[in-house]
Amino acid sequence: MKKIICMAFLGLLFCSVSAFVVHKFYMAIFQVNYAPEKKMLQITSRIFVDDLNLAIEKKYGKKVYLGSEKESADDQGVLKKYFAENLQIKVNGQSKPVVFLSKELEGDVLICYCRVTDVTKLHSAEITNTLLTHWNSEQQNILHFTAFGNKQTVLFTASNKTEVLKF
Repeated sequence: MKKIICMAFLGLLFCSVSAFVVHKFYMAIFQVNYAPEKKMLQITSRIFVDDLNLAIEKKYGKKVYLGSEKESADDQGVLKKYFAENLQIKVNGQSKPVVFLSKELEGDVLICYCRVTDVTKLHSAEITNTLLTHWNSEQQNILHFTAFGNKQTVLFTASNKTEVLKF
């Protein structure tokens, strides 16, 4: 009888513990600030570095080691290419290049700094953000855009890749 009770208890314990499986959260945060005095958009992104490494590997078939001691200059070049292909901005209907400036690692998050120059006036911004969404359909990219003291927030997913913001 004790054996049956012990087995039932262990079975119940296993079922209750397995019901709380850790589910990874796939999210990146982007902050875009319009600086009219500098005539530019300043972009800061926060992306989990392991997800970024996997997404780049899936897209280009090349293993990269961003944020580790194994990181190479080639890895940084691939990162710049990845940003250029997956983050596009049109200002007032005109495509503008997103220039990758630098990056830093904070824990397991890679913070990337970019900018868009020659933004003399801002009436609208069309943003296409496909970073990591091609690799993982659960990926969500939240973008906060601040201009003229107003903040607008947009959610990019695998099915919602482009948004137009008006000012």
